[in-house]
Amino acid sequence: MILSKTFPALLAAASLALGAAPVLAAPAVPDISACQAGKPCAAPLPVKVVVVSLFEIGADEGDTAGEFQLWKERAHLTQRIPFPQSFHDLYYNPETQVLGMVTGVGTARSTAATMALGLDPRFDLSKAYWLVAGIAGIDPEDASIGSAAWARYVVDGDLAHEIDAREIPKDWKSGYFPRHLKGPNDTATPIDTSGGEVYQINPRLVGWAFNLTKDVTLPDSAAIRTERMRFTGYPNAQKPPFVLEGETLSAMTFWHGKLLTDWANDWVHYWTQGKGEFVTSAMEDTGVLQAMTYLDRIGRAQKDRVLVLRAGSNYTMPPPGVDAASYLLRENEGYAGLEASVESLYVVGSKVVDAWLKNWDTYKDTPPE
Repeated sequence: MILSKTFPALLAAASLALGAAPVLAAPAVPDISACQAGKPCAAPLPVKVVVVSLFEIGADEGDTAGEFQLWKERAHLTQRIPFPQSFHDLYYNPETQVLGMVTGVGTARSTAATMALGLDPRFDLSKAYWLVAGIAGIDPEDASIGSAAWARYVVDGDLAHEIDAREIPKDWKSGYFPRHLKGPNDTATPIDTSGGEVYQINPRLVGWAFNLTKDVTLPDSAAIRTERMRFTGYPNAQKPPFVLEGETLSAMTFWHGKLLTDWANDWVHYWTQGKGEFVTSAMEDTGVLQAMTYLDRIGRAQKDRVLVLRAGSNYTMPPPGVDAASYLLRENEGYAGLEASVESLYVVGSKVVDAWLKNWDTYKDTPPE
């Protein structure tokens, strides 16, 4: 018995003495058996990448894919870890040390889920990169459904004053405006964004991710080709899906229409002080970034290691000749670009994840740029 335990070491020593290459041990694979039973892990599980999905349509596999299914299947996230303090159990690949989570829809759930994971002593997230990958509405001025946008800024669309549209003064552009202003016509520069109104993603990390993926070929189909060709007068909306940079607006209300798309562009322009361009509409990203800000303060995670990727599942406004209400109700029955968008999320996002893993010896301590 003693010989069997010491034999590998003796063999390695003999090999060195003879001038042969050393026998290298295989990387240790974390033991997650206790974690899977809902008990404390023997040691905190090392996590290199957290893939943050926001929702799944039905089951985690075997039916119409939402945001999580392709990651679970293709990234081999096969090890289930109970996560009762949040919306959805976690899934882990012990060999790659990639962890997948589903936060649930909305900023409340995404904030809670991110904080719950960040404070969970079962995981070592101190060096982890976080990829938020979700579907979104997309502005036809900027891109087509199926396209994937790396956010440079994440802007909150809920922190505001509002009056009913039927009571808007005639000289007001809308009844919705930032809390510190005296109305929508007040253009005073924002001097304090500590309330969670806007978050800037690490620009060096965003630039690296975009350059890595900008030439990736995204899935196309006859169905989404037919849909995008309806957007006459919007050349970017009619292009085959592509990768771009552009901001995401997080708001709990599923809004839609030409006028609200104009508002979204103005809102993002205001809060980024003209540095950002509204491209995608979603819900959860400001929640994730708020939680990451707090976790960073206590050394549980690094907010500069977060990326946000949103792919267009639907347009934020109807094509010419169609009213907003009809188009919104039609989209509620099924997004025209759902299948293409979840595929794009994986195709683009996995290229970044693979690069992090392949170059982990470097990226563990020094983020790419």
